[in-house]
This record gives sequence, C-alpha cells and structure tokens, in this order.
Amino acid sequence: MIKRATDATDQAWAALGGDPALTAGIAYDGPAGTLPAALPVRELARATVAVCALAAAELRTACAGGGRLPAVRVDDGAVATAFTSERQLRRDGRAASAFAPLSRFWRSADGWVRTHANYPHHRARLLAALDVPDAGASDTSGVEARVAAALAELPSERAEEEIFAAGGLAVAVRTPREWAAHPQGAAAARRPLLSVERIADGPVRALSGIEALRVLDLTRVIAGPVAGRTLALLGADVLRVDSPRLPESQDAHADTGFGKRSTALDLARTADRATFEALLADADVVLSGYRPGALDRYGLSPQALAERRPGLVIGQLSAWGAYGPWGGRRGFDSLVQAACGIAVTEAGPDGRPGALPAQALDHGTGYLLAAAVLRAVTEQRTAGGTHVARLALAQTAAWLTGGTITRDGGGDTRPYAAGEWLSERDSPLGRLRYALPPVAFDGGPRDWARPPGPWGTDTPRWS
Repeated sequence: MIKRATDATDQAWAALGGDPALTAGIAYDGPAGTLPAALPVRELARATVAVCALAAAELRTACAGGGRLPAVRVDDGAVATAFTSERQLRRDGRAASAFAPLSRFWRSADGWVRTHANYPHHRARLLAALDVPDAGASDTSGVEARVAAALAELPSERAEEEIFAAGGLAVAVRTPREWAAHPQGAAAARRPLLSVERIADGPVRALSGIEALRVLDLTRVIAGPVAGRTLALLGADVLRVDSPRLPESQDAHADTGFGKRSTALDLARTADRATFEALLADADVVLSGYRPGALDRYGLSPQALAERRPGLVIGQLSAWGAYGPWGGRRGFDSLVQAACGIAVTEAGPDGRPGALPAQALDHGTGYLLAAAVLRAVTEQRTAGGTHVARLALAQTAAWLTGGTITRDGGGDTRPYAAGEWLSERDSPLGRLRYALPPVAFDGGPRDWARPPGPWGTDTPRWS
C-alpha cells in the first residue's frame, strides 16, 4: 500500500467542508489502467470513494468520543469494479438487463440525439412525441427503424424540446463549447461540486454510532441508490420507499439493494401517507433523487421537512440541478454525458458519440452524496440544526470536464481483472454475483450484512 496526494480527493473533501489535514492519511493502491478514458474518470472515481470512506471514518471516531481516525484505504481495482457494479451483477448466472433498444444515440438532421427509454412510460412518451406507432415486442426492429426515420428529419435541439414537451427523455449531443454556451451548462459551471448547508435550527442528535442512523431512501436508478447502499454498508437502517405506480427494474434493485429493505407506499393514499409520516417522525436522514420539486406537494421540500422533523439531514440529488432553464427536467447519467460534451470528448475514430467506461456520473455522485450525509451527521452531532446536501450529475460532470483534476499514472503492475473484487452469495433473488464495496477503513465492514430482496416487498417500518 502506498500513499500519494490526489488533488481530486482534496477538492472533493474541501467541497464537503472537511478538515484538509485528514486527506494526507489516505492510502491508495491497486492496478494501473482502470477505467480508461479521454477524461480523468479513474481519478474522479478514486476521489469520490476516498472522501466517502474518510467521512465514514470521521463519523465513527466522533461517535466513539474521539481519538485517532481509522486508516482509510482506496484500491483502484475495487473502485473500478464497484463503478461497473450493474454490469458485474449476475443472478443465477444471468447478466442484468442493460439499456433498452430505444435508449441510445440516433442520427438527427444536423447531428446526434441521445434518448433514454428504459422505463415503459418513458418509451411510450418518446414514441408519442415522434408519432411512431408501437406494435409491441413483436415489432422491435420496426419500431427502431421508425424512430430512426423520425429523428433523422429533426434538428437535434428541436427533437430535444419536442420529446421533453411530451414528457419523454432526449438531449441533443453537444460539444463542450456548445454546452458551456448553453444557459444550463453555464449555470452548472458556476456552481460548486456540491453544497452542504444548515438551513434551520434543530436539536443535537447524540448518535451512539452510524448503526443508529435511520435513512429514508427516496431515490431510483443508480446514483441515489448507491448512496443508500453505502450507508447501509456502514450499518445504517436504510429503508427504500417507492411509489407502486413507478415500478423499478428488479435487476437494478438487485444491484443497489444490498443492505437495505424496500417498500412501496403511494403518498397520494391516506393510509400510505400516514405510514410514511410515522417513518419520517423517527428518521435521521432523507435521501431524495426525484427531479427538483417533484415531491414538494407531499411536504418533502427541505423547508417543510425542517419544520416537521427538526434536526434532519436531507440529501437532494438531481440530474441538472434545481436551477436554470432545465432545473425541473428529468435526466439520467447517459443524457448528461451527451448534453455536456462528454460523449463528443469520448467519441471513437468514426466520430460516433462515445461514453465513459462506467456510469461514472451516477456512481461518483452517489458516493459524494453518501459522504455529504455522513459529514452533515458529524456536524449535526455537535452543532445541531437541519442540514441539506445538494448534488447534481451536471455538477459532477462539470468537475470531470473542468480541467482541475490531474491525471495520476500510478498503480502497481497487476493487470486489472474484476474477479478479485467480486463475491457471491445466496439471496431471495437467487444466487448473486456482485461487486464488493470499495469503501474501506480499518475496523470498517467488508461486505453488506444482508443481500437484496424483491423490490417493494418489505414491511414499512424501522428495524
């Protein structure tokens, strides 16, 4: 194990408000050449995991009454494997489902468009926006051909706006320069990597340990669930809550559901709302990963939560940020990569838009969100108050592309092979092969206490 300074770790830790002296004690190791890309993906990934582990070690020390921080270790092989966890997952030997056929790059009249249609309702809205009939699963190639023909006649930005107006998901593929000139890109570039602020007074919560944390996980897909999965690894009681009207992919939940329980509550129903309010009354942390404002009508804005549950720590995650002309839009990692110039930067020799070697905006932001929550809990233990952490995939993208992360060619001579950082176990979902957690410090957990179960089937109560 070697020690080396990384500017990306220092930058992320500074954004979290941590003591700058603490990053010098982090030890780094692992094979060279992980997460190869034109952009410094490896360095970003390493840094987000490092600050998450450091924040966990800091909180554990604080809960123990002080003393020397446990040594934090970061292995690039473990990080690379975890950042591709959804690709590493096997259920009884079967690989998890990947992007749907209509989630991809398409030629437009003047360039390229990236669509996202993994969920049935997003697929239906995309087809409706393009006036493409859907004959069902038996006509997959026909639907793809009709979508291709429709998009080929539209300029990229017009397709972007028409599909958005119909409730679908699509972005024009932009160069870095074009994104910098776009109002949303310019707004994201002016923002810090993340923010953690105290928004109201609240009581000090004298936690006996991370294991005492109760976390309501109102997130979907990858970034938010990765944060919840990480908090569950550390011992927190994490309960994921979804609407039964928005079913999740069981494969996605099998990847990010380790250590958690999962329940379904419809907050529009009186009985389910009462159950949720009872959970909230005893919660320490609320994670929210829906588009900005989407849950406000249920009293889940930070201000409303601060009034009902003083002393809460709130983690808010979005694709584009809660500001600018796209502040209310939905988004996913693949769309942010396409819009902000990453797809052009990572393009192949044929000029076709490319992608990062992992959903690095999702995974990286997930570890940053977990780190922000842990740091806020540490601050809350001594100063009290209600704290809000705000993160956005577009801000993580701005950090990756902004030129402040220095590449590090270090690493040992081992070739990278994911198998060293994979494990297997039986679960209610069958035999699972999965990526081990990359967050590591002396005395910390090496694996999750429980495997995932079927999505949405746990009793809505704290353990």
